[in-house]
Amino acid sequence: MAAACEAELIAVGSEILLGQIHNRHAQYISEEFAKHGLYVYYHTAVGDNFERIVESFRIASQRANVVIVTGGLGPTVDDLTKEALADYLGRNLIMDENALREVEAYFAKRQRPMPESNRKQALCIEGGRLLANPNGTAPGQYVEQEGIHYFLLPGPPLEMHPMLLAEVIPTLERLFGNQKVVRSRVLHFCGIGESDVDAQVRDLTATSNPTVAPLAGEGEMLLRITASAANESSAWSKIAPVEAEIRRRLGGYIYGVDEENLQSAVVNRLHNSGLTLAVAESCTGGLVQSMLTQLPGVSSVYRGGVVAYHNEIKNKILHVSSQVLLQHGAVSRETAIAMAQGVKDALDADWGLSVTGIAGPSGGSDEKPVGTVYIGVAGLDGVSEAYSLHLRGSREQIQIRSAKQALWRLWQHLHS
Repeated sequence: MAAACEAELIAVGSEILLGQIHNRHAQYISEEFAKHGLYVYYHTAVGDNFERIVESFRIASQRANVVIVTGGLGPTVDDLTKEALADYLGRNLIMDENALREVEAYFAKRQRPMPESNRKQALCIEGGRLLANPNGTAPGQYVEQEGIHYFLLPGPPLEMHPMLLAEVIPTLERLFGNQKVVRSRVLHFCGIGESDVDAQVRDLTATSNPTVAPLAGEGEMLLRITASAANESSAWSKIAPVEAEIRRRLGGYIYGVDEENLQSAVVNRLHNSGLTLAVAESCTGGLVQSMLTQLPGVSSVYRGGVVAYHNEIKNKILHVSSQVLLQHGAVSRETAIAMAQGVKDALDADWGLSVTGIAGPSGGSDEKPVGTVYIGVAGLDGVSEAYSLHLRGSREQIQIRSAKQALWRLWQHLHS
C-alpha cells in the first residue's frame, strides 16, 4: 500500500488551451480529493494531439502515482485519450461487448440510430476496467501499471462528477487506506490591504499545520486556514484557535467565511434586522444592484434602484439639488449623500446606498483624477455619511472595487 496518494490531473482539450473554456474540472477534483485526504500535486492541460497526450502521460508517470484524466473519450477523431494511454502503456484496445450493448441501449432508449463512430467508446485498454457512466455514452477507464493508477473520465461535468464520486474516490480510498483529511476555512476581508493583513498575521503564516495563506481578490482579500488531521473533527479543532486569533487581531475587517460574499453578508444583515435597502448608482452603472439581485429571495429586503448617470436624472429622480450639483459637482461628498437620501426616500427604504465617481479612462482632472469615487450611506435616525475612495486600475477594476467598497461601507453600518 502506498504511503499517500500523489496525483496529477490532466485536462485534455484544445479548447482549454485556446482560452475558450475554463478548466473547472481541476478545481472540482482538487476540492473533492482534499476532502478525502488525497493529495493533488500537479495540474496539466494538453490539446487534442496524440503525441503531446502521450508525452503528458510520460511526464505524469515520473512524478505521480495517480493520474486522473478528463476529456477525450468521445466518439470523434480528435478524442484520443484512450488511444494515447494504450500506446504509452504498450497495451491493445479491446472491444468490450457489454459496454457496446450499453452504448447501443443508450441510443435505442432515445429512439436514435447509433453512429458507427460511437463504437470506439466501448473499447477498453487491455487489462483495464471500465467505469460505469449512467449519464452518457463514454464509460471511464481504470488501469494500473508499475504502481501507477490511471483513471480516464469523460469531459462533460454531469458525467465526470458522479463518476469521480462513485468510482474514483472509493477506489483510491481502498488503495491508499484512510489518509488524513484536509479542511479549510476561508476568511473574507474588506477595507484593508493585503500588506496590512500580512503584517498582522505574519507569525501565523509561518506555521505548518494549520497553514495560513493570503489570497488576493478584486476589491477584497482572503485568508485561507488549512489543517490536516486523522479525522474531520480534529482538523476543525486545529483551525479553530487560529481563526479565533485572526478574528481577535483583524475582526473588524472580516465580513464572512468560506463561500459567503459581500452582497450575501449585506442581505443577511438586512434580513435579520427586518430592514430594506435602495441603491443609486452613477459610475458603477448598476453593478451594485446586479450583485445584490444575484441572490435568490433578495426582494424581501431590496426595494430597487436607480442608475442616475446624467445629472438631470440625479436632479429629477433622486432630488439632488441643482445647487449641490453646480457648487460641488456630480462627483462629490455632498452629491453622494444626496443620492443616498434621495433613493431612500423615493423607494421608501430604511437604508439608501449610493456610488458616484470617475471610472475612466477619461473624465478626470487635477482636482478629481480618474479613480475618485464617493460612496453615500443614508439610514435610520438621520444617519448620513459619505466616504471617499482614490482607486487605481482599469475602468472595470474601478467599477468592481467601487461596488464592493459600497457594500462594505453599508455592511459596517449594519454591523454596528
